[in-house]
Amino acid sequence: MIKKLNLLTICLLLVTTLVTAQTNRWKQGILVDEFIYDTASFPQAHASTIAETPDGLIAAWFGGTKEGNKDVCIWTSRLVNNKWTVPEMVADGVLSDSIRYACYNPVLYYAPTGELLLFYKIGPNVAGWTGWLKRSRDNGKTWSQREALPEGFLGPIKNKPELINGVLICPSSTEQNGWKVHFEYTKDWGRTWTKSAPVNDGVRFSAIQPSILKYKNGDLQVVGRTRNTVIYQSRSKDNGITWSPMTALDLPNNNSGTDAVTLKDGRQLLVYNHVLPDSTWKKGKGPRTPLNVALSKDGRHWMAALVLEDSPISQYSYPSVIQGKDGMVHIVYTWRRQKIKYVKIDPSKLKLSAIKNKQWPGAISAKGVVTDD
Repeated sequence: MIKKLNLLTICLLLVTTLVTAQTNRWKQGILVDEFIYDTASFPQAHASTIAETPDGLIAAWFGGTKEGNKDVCIWTSRLVNNKWTVPEMVADGVLSDSIRYACYNPVLYYAPTGELLLFYKIGPNVAGWTGWLKRSRDNGKTWSQREALPEGFLGPIKNKPELINGVLICPSSTEQNGWKVHFEYTKDWGRTWTKSAPVNDGVRFSAIQPSILKYKNGDLQVVGRTRNTVIYQSRSKDNGITWSPMTALDLPNNNSGTDAVTLKDGRQLLVYNHVLPDSTWKKGKGPRTPLNVALSKDGRHWMAALVLEDSPISQYSYPSVIQGKDGMVHIVYTWRRQKIKYVKIDPSKLKLSAIKNKQWPGAISAKGVVTDD
């Protein structure tokens, strides 16, 4: 009996050691992991965005009683002396004395002109929202009056624009008559606009919220969210004017937002929920956990790097990612719809493992055994 107990103890210790090792392995390269705020005047927050200015990092998100409620506004916080400032409301959805709607999906972009742009949406719902823009000349301390985008234009829908040959390409999408991706272009920082036709028909791929990636040969790639249980991709060889038909990456998607960035060393970094949809969730949505980071050299074959969150409790979603001038990667994301989380990563310290058959390496099987890394 004593020998059996000793053997059981050894087995438990071995499994615990393996699990601990795996946990530590998926945190390598993380330098900072913190909340932007602990308490706020709004109970819920979602859809954060991050940008770097000469004064440092700034984040924005929408917050209020609940997504879609009329009190939901756009809030910002700046990283000053390694501490995030108290959230400040910078935009609301008041359109007139009698009309007020919710705000949605802010997107920050620091233009080379020294102007910080804040794109966001206002509307009774996603199908009925309209695009708006504010500008800051002091790196987010104060903001201009809001500007309505032209009718039919929404600006970047969730993820940051990219400046290509003097044209700011805004990755956009619509959720009317099927989920469709398109691109909006401005040569004068949001004062005049043109746009592309939809990249997909909303049937074969039901896709939204693209992120733009760049390659040294000039090619562009977009990746993003679908209702098809996979992350989609499309490519352009003419500076984002035309795009190839969408295809699926060998990565799962749970019908939740993703974001990606091209690193200075040419690699692509993707932040997403590596999990398939759960049939218990309405409209095909899956659990928004875990939240993962993967890297690729070609945008086709991806390597597992980090697990930012893996608690089964609530959700961790809608990441926004940039690389700073110092080479560090900065990520913000929704934490349980209660707070906004910030993570700083040194990409040179990431350990990579192959992702095979959409299976995250080192996952714990149903038998409690850690699979090969």
